Amino acid sequence: MRRARSLAVAVLALVTAAAPLPAAGAGTASAAAEPLPRRIDLPRGWQPEGITTDSRTLYVGSLADGGLWQVNPRTGERGVLWQGKQGRVAVGVDYDRRRDLLWVAGGPTGKIRAHDADTGRVMARYSFGSGRFVNDLTVTRRGVYATDSFGAELAVVPLPRRSDRLPPRSAARTLELTGDYAPVPDAFNLNGIVRAGGWLLAVQSVNGELFRINPRTGVTRQVAVTGARLVNGDGLERRGDVLYVVRNQNNKVVALELDARRTAAERVAVLRHPDLDVPATAAATYHRLWAVNARFGTEPTPRTKYWITRLRLARP
Repeated sequence: MRRARSLAVAVLALVTAAAPLPAAGAGTASAAAEPLPRRIDLPRGWQPEGITTDSRTLYVGSLADGGLWQVNPRTGERGVLWQGKQGRVAVGVDYDRRRDLLWVAGGPTGKIRAHDADTGRVMARYSFGSGRFVNDLTVTRRGVYATDSFGAELAVVPLPRRSDRLPPRSAARTLELTGDYAPVPDAFNLNGIVRAGGWLLAVQSVNGELFRINPRTGVTRQVAVTGARLVNGDGLERRGDVLYVVRNQNNKVVALELDARRTAAERVAVLRHPDLDVPATAAATYHRLWAVNARFGTEPTPRTKYWITRLRLARP
């Protein structure tokens, strides 16, 4: 979820080996009694971008090799869920509760993967062709919807009604976006996306505009935002009527209260922390917001440090 095409293309060149952690389940019983940590260290060289949760565990993807890392912030259990492979990329990630899957956006690879959330095994892959940056995604009962930061469309994996089945690769399609949304040439456009009732919400990084999207027709309507700027908007997280917009280069998270129709939003809080270093996305669990720091301004090496920062939740 970066700000320019050159940064996106560079992701594929940043393939390094992440230092492994102990296997999941290595936490101790005494860890459960400890307060929630303010900071959770990731493997060195991990190059994180996306984060999601199943309400108990946090899952973080790797730009370096597409790997998936997991941690339970209450018990301290942590480890690599899927080691990743050279040439793979994990940008946005989202948890599918009905299927117990992790859906992963492949950025410049133009692909979406589905992983078993318990074993990390790749269950399915869907390709949308070259020339796209499949950035962030969200799962609804009808499908998986991913932003393309270079175009005016969403990548879509339609989901069958039965939760024990996945669609064939041929089911992958794109949804043209019409209405208020217009991509800015040679810029990073649609980025974070989240479901909101029967709608989708997505932020346009280059100018900070927020849009409501009809997931069936692709018609977009700009959301009127009061009291906040959303330029450099990256990951989105929603809890009830509160939408959290991570502003990566600004090192802050803006909390907005949405109206019932999702056509207007008003600032209720701005979350800051000295530990934030280009946060990319955030996930809410254990009554806290957990922001992953992508550190895009720091040279990525196999020894570069990365971490998750705990933030408070906003009250409307």
